[in-house]
Amino acid sequence: MMVRALIGGLLGGLAMFITGFIFWGTPLSALALSRTDEQASANLQAAMAQALTSTGTGVYVIPDPATAQGTILYGKGPVAQIFYNESGFPVMDSGALIGGLILALIVGVVIALALRFVTTGFADRARATILFALAAVLWLHIGQAVFNHAPWGYILYLAFSDFVALALAGLIAAKLMETKAEAAAVAADPGTFH
Repeated sequence: MMVRALIGGLLGGLAMFITGFIFWGTPLSALALSRTDEQASANLQAAMAQALTSTGTGVYVIPDPATAQGTILYGKGPVAQIFYNESGFPVMDSGALIGGLILALIVGVVIALALRFVTTGFADRARATILFALAAVLWLHIGQAVFNHAPWGYILYLAFSDFVALALAGLIAAKLMETKAEAAAVAADPGTFH
């Protein structure tokens, strides 16, 4: 069963990587991302370079609510949370793609190893997969909109894309982990998927 779990995890991880590409590497990503015109984008980039380069790459809350004045400005708005990288990189960074593939494979194997603890068959592994994928995206993504007032459109798209990827990885691993005895039992009594 360990070999099946590893193969299922690797294939699930590959499916997760491909799902991520479909949601974020194609024009579909425009559903989640807001755009501004070229001049506004250039102005914002220049302002970030001037204001943030001296403190370096990091995550910035603008305005910074750590001071009394920052708290007042934060309350008035506008506000932003900026993931700032002072050095540029290609839009399609092959290093990030390779690192992302490796990460997806590792996550797929971790999911498959966790599913090994569910020993009652594919149906229970599938339910566990769906519920844990749902719990993960609710807490990790929807929580950002709840706690940090992140934009709902982007967050819902991100949550949905990650739910699909995690669920797909788990379902592939669960199916490949299914033994012949489990498959025969389900074929003999199809009503067991409840």
